[in-house]
Amino acid sequence: MNSLTPFPPRSEADVVAFHRTELAVILSLYGRMVAAGEWRDYGISTLRDVAVFSVFRRTAENPLYRIEKRPKLRARQGEYAVFGMEGQVLKRGHDLRAVLRVLERKLIRPVD
Repeated sequence: MNSLTPFPPRSEADVVAFHRTELAVILSLYGRMVAAGEWRDYGISTLRDVAVFSVFRRTAENPLYRIEKRPKLRARQGEYAVFGMEGQVLKRGHDLRAVLRVLERKLIRPVD
């Protein structure tokens, strides 16, 4: 009997994920945007090279924004990035709070 497995199980070290403190910052912004009626749903993906927090206006559509964490870019342009619906980079950097400020500006509206 062969004891080798064709697909070895993935260990936790093989995937990139958001830390609890990072998720707290992201979910705080998410809660404010839901309260403002801008966002309605989210999804989280943890992959080998990147962790993605996707924000949706409706469940059955493409994400409005993607917040990505790529640890391999930590030494270069920063491990955090926000992407728009068309895939354009809205903000990139080393500090998650500073990167998310680009989305907080959406909350500021003129009062009639």
